[in-house]
Amino acid sequence: MPRESADGERRVALVPKVVEKLRTRGVEVVVEAGAGLGALIPDELFTQAGATIGDPWACDVVAKVNPPTAEEIGKLAEGRTLIGFLAPLTSPETIDALAEAGVQAFAMESIPRISRAQSMDALSSQANVAGYKAVLLAAEHSTRFFPMLTTAAGTVKPATALVLGVGVAGLQALATAKRLGARTTGYDVRPEVADQVRSLGAQWLDLGIEAAGEGGYARELTAEERSEQQKRLEEAITGFDVVITTANVPGRTAPTLVTAAAVKGMRPGSVVVDLAGESGGNCELTEAGKVVVKHDVTIAAPLNLPATMPEHASELYARNVSALLELMLDDSGAVAPNWDDEVLAKACVTRGRD
Repeated sequence: MPRESADGERRVALVPKVVEKLRTRGVEVVVEAGAGLGALIPDELFTQAGATIGDPWACDVVAKVNPPTAEEIGKLAEGRTLIGFLAPLTSPETIDALAEAGVQAFAMESIPRISRAQSMDALSSQANVAGYKAVLLAAEHSTRFFPMLTTAAGTVKPATALVLGVGVAGLQALATAKRLGARTTGYDVRPEVADQVRSLGAQWLDLGIEAAGEGGYARELTAEERSEQQKRLEEAITGFDVVITTANVPGRTAPTLVTAAAVKGMRPGSVVVDLAGESGGNCELTEAGKVVVKHDVTIAAPLNLPATMPEHASELYARNVSALLELMLDDSGAVAPNWDDEVLAKACVTRGRD
């Protein structure tokens, strides 16, 4: 496991508990010096778990969080295996460089969302972190209490929160906002998630537009559907104190759900937290990586929220990596992927020089 080189990245691909588990399988683990410091894991904890501090790039398998830089790819010898978030849909040049280097690479975001692969689903594990932290950001920027308060000075009504896009991040956001005392409502173009929203004690916002797609994602809406969706959402959004958006279409620009007109219609002091900032944003007034105020409404578009909670985000991600690695190991502990396995076949984005 090398140190992460991306700015602001505090997560790591392995944690001591996972190192201990891998050691029981006969896997030798090498950690680069200081690799875990961002997640508050000193080298001593890795060595106590059985890891060696040294050069990770010489290992048979290299586990990372973020896509490798060109310099890092240059450190990977032909035939090595790389595991991490590799952005195959948005950064094809990285995949091409890995293929040219003869590296066998497995993209965590390409793991199929099937029951058998749930323990390896890093997109879901990290989305849980993002959904939770998004609500805390909303509460921080809000000018109102989330829960109903009854005081000697009178009663304060609870805040109303709308979550647009109720995949893993959205469901976690609904659950967290509910725990903080807000009145919650969820919306998604996939009608089958309505029962999940209601199971969290939230209301379901039905706009009459459906777009269920493959792999647990929503399909891209037609131009006519988008127009009708925006019209109906504009009317609904103005009634909420907090709006959290999580809608993404893999490999495409994020759909616009919160228009400038909708923001203008919200009460002063309201908050929009846009989790799709990295892919263009769900809010028309989003400025990726910034917190701005437009029409007296605060719009936050944080990038890489899981990195702001590196301890638990790393713990979850390391379990995902370990589960995938164990799937590709044979009885002797050597890397020997079974390409008839759907999980490995779909997660692999380059097979070296085969």
